[in-house]
Amino acid sequence: MPEKQKREAFRNDKRRKHHHWVATLFYADGEKFERVYVDREKARRFAERQKKSPLVLKARVTEQS
Repeated sequence: MPEKQKREAFRNDKRRKHHHWVATLFYADGEKFERVYVDREKARRFAERQKKSPLVLKARVTEQS
């Protein structure tokens, strides 16, 4: 199934009350940390706040099924 169809199927799935967003942090020592949010804005703010740390190499927010 192409990526676009997967996303559309997920959005149209009536079993889910809300979507989940995963904030993933990648640290300089190779460690990874993930935190799950229901609100995309809260996940984005968390990732932005964590990026200020010199230990964090990358922070991203992705939608989880």
